[in-house]
Amino acid sequence: MHSKIKNVIFYILGVFLILFLIEILSIIKNDQIVFPNVLDIIKSFFNLLGEPNTYKMIFSTLLRLIISLLLALLIGIIIGIFEGINENIRLILKPLMAVLRSLPMIVVVVIIMVLVPFNNWKNVPIIGTTIILIPLISEATKEGILRMDKSLIDVYKLNSNLTPYVIFKVHIPLIIGYLKQAFINAIGMGIKIIVTTEYIVSAKPSLGYAIYSSQYMVEYEKIYAYAIIMILLVLIVEFIPLLISKLFNYFKYNKKNSKLLQK
Repeated sequence: MHSKIKNVIFYILGVFLILFLIEILSIIKNDQIVFPNVLDIIKSFFNLLGEPNTYKMIFSTLLRLIISLLLALLIGIIIGIFEGINENIRLILKPLMAVLRSLPMIVVVVIIMVLVPFNNWKNVPIIGTTIILIPLISEATKEGILRMDKSLIDVYKLNSNLTPYVIFKVHIPLIIGYLKQAFINAIGMGIKIIVTTEYIVSAKPSLGYAIYSSQYMVEYEKIYAYAIIMILLVLIVEFIPLLISKLFNYFKYNKKNSKLLQK
């Protein structure tokens, strides 16, 4: 627990380091418009927190991020499991996964915008983010499967066929460590992709559209303030799975103890 608090403290110090660098750039470039001073950024940040519309935009962006993460997890885990247990599928999907990992985000977004009707562009951030995150999740799942104890795999093959029950009760618990790290990476990457895509398609309401409006109105202090909000969102979303896990273990431990006391 102390290490987590320490990490958060240093993370916050990192945010202040960024603000300090912006202040230095403001002095060097002598451009208060593009590089506003730190006090203006902090003032703008707290002003945004006092506006109800800010929370509407945060909720909209966060909802898109959660939907994208869930879709990427579902599709990525399924693909990764089949890649891990079947070499032929792994070889067939390898070029596709390589293309998805290599394509610049802007190219993916533009292709989706061409394929999706204009009145459905609000869904482009979800589709684009999901597609880009799938290889990250599938790669972690595949690696987890390939690094599983071979003797365990042989036992499972002897006792049961590959069924959804076996996948969720056997394979996923054994690869959860790989998925946890991939999920953490996906959160940081996902929110950047979501906001950038919202900016490109002008999805309303959203943080991306808010940044677009701030740039149009030449309110750069708001852009930096929204950046701080995005950083805080990443911290919150990363903390939620950890909190759920701790609560689950807590209730599981209490339930086990209560059963022992009843005996």
